[in-house]
Amino acid sequence: MSRIRRSRLLPLAAVSLLATGALTACGGQDSGSGGERLRVAMAFPPAQGMSPYGDDAVTLSRLSVIEGLTRLDSKGEVKPALATSWKPSDGGKEWTFTLREARFQDGDPVNADAVVRSLEEAEKASPKPRVLSDAGDLKAEAEGARKVRVTSSEPDALLPQRLANPSLAVLSAGAYGAADTSEGGKGAKGSGSSEKGGRVDPAGHATGPFTLTRLNGTASATLERNGTYWGDKAEAPGVDVKFVSDGTARANALRGGQTDIAEYVPVSQASVLDEKQVHEVPTARTNSLYLNTERGVFKDAGMRATVREAVDSKALIKGVYEGRADTPRGLFGPGVSWAQDKRVKVSGRADAAPEKDVKATKTITLATYTNRPELPEVATVLQQQLRKAGFKVKQDVRDYAQMEADALSGKYDAFLQARNTLLDTGDPVSYLQSDFTCDGSFNISQLCDGSVDSAVRKAAGTADTEKRQHAEMRAEARVLGTDAVVPLLHERFVQGVADGVEGVSFDPMERTLVTADTRRG
Repeated sequence: MSRIRRSRLLPLAAVSLLATGALTACGGQDSGSGGERLRVAMAFPPAQGMSPYGDDAVTLSRLSVIEGLTRLDSKGEVKPALATSWKPSDGGKEWTFTLREARFQDGDPVNADAVVRSLEEAEKASPKPRVLSDAGDLKAEAEGARKVRVTSSEPDALLPQRLANPSLAVLSAGAYGAADTSEGGKGAKGSGSSEKGGRVDPAGHATGPFTLTRLNGTASATLERNGTYWGDKAEAPGVDVKFVSDGTARANALRGGQTDIAEYVPVSQASVLDEKQVHEVPTARTNSLYLNTERGVFKDAGMRATVREAVDSKALIKGVYEGRADTPRGLFGPGVSWAQDKRVKVSGRADAAPEKDVKATKTITLATYTNRPELPEVATVLQQQLRKAGFKVKQDVRDYAQMEADALSGKYDAFLQARNTLLDTGDPVSYLQSDFTCDGSFNISQLCDGSVDSAVRKAAGTADTEKRQHAEMRAEARVLGTDAVVPLLHERFVQGVADGVEGVSFDPMERTLVTADTRRG
């Protein structure tokens, strides 16, 4: 799990419309009455007032509000969005994008100047979007009205995929620099900001098939059909969203006919829903145990090897996930469909430490977070498995937001997390860079291994997709050879969908959910 959005979690009883006023007047709003409105119960309340520069961008993407120059399909391949085509030059340091004819929801035209402004605002945002943190500095320049040249300080074969990230959505000029942050103001209270201090307000300033027209704090949101959308018009006239952090409450809302889509139904609730309402999706999310290689017990490779041998993944899958997960196949599971045929045998692992040495170690801290309901239970089973191997184990289980800084600074001996391996660019190389290289921005294992860095660097510098994937599998083998991370299982997420609702996107990368095709029959 990386930078997971969490803020003021609400019970179902607290999820109700609050009269806080519309965010913005949307010129692209469709007043037509065709079809029925959709009702959606989403798991994670907005943490930054729907700022595109945090994880709220994923929510906006899952609701089809925002778009970038490109998009990723279900296989992670880059496809046109606001750009119709692109081509590299200067050895991959420069890419030129040709724009389609489109308008923002407020009526402004999508042109090169708008794209340049959006990318510049993302670059100077504080904090900078994670997708840019491991990339070279990007510069964008308009070449007439319909072409944009994007330049990186280093060759970046993944730039088209990078620009599909929701945090790099293209917004109109009206989205930037608003000063009013009151509840009655034009934008969402608490919206993210640029270094200049102004808010970034996507409401009515994006390009997607749905327009965000109202955000009621962390309780609910209202979307309307964008009548000027450049593509196929949305089937539903609008979407009524409630943010329901309690998974059981989301399942109950679906079972009681109060919602059409229940996002991320806990596995414990899937069995009590109608079978036709349960949709299991293999994901790119792998649950792993990250071991601190820099200090403490697991600085020793033999101790890490002992953990690897002590873990019983089948017991976790059967006992905690009720069979709704897949056995570990490395860092990348069934949601990364191409990885299975390219996997490389792991070599160079250390032998497990003698049991007497394990029993002589100090108590280790096993940490995880409460935001994903299965993880605390997984931690308890892991604690039992590690104790059986001779370790003395204590747990630290809290809300993720309270733990991330400590995890990144190496405070814990072992950290259990669910990580989307395709989150940032749709390609594993960005995950490998951020999580396992010496300078990685999300290196919870504190791993710094020259052979790993070299393998990841080679993969990152390979432009050809097929060759890069082979290089990524060699890098995966190098990482696994260190035992800095022990894959436990590959998650399947469960989406709950009411009878008669069609066109819901079951995206293994978790970027899309409600689309222009989603409708009630």
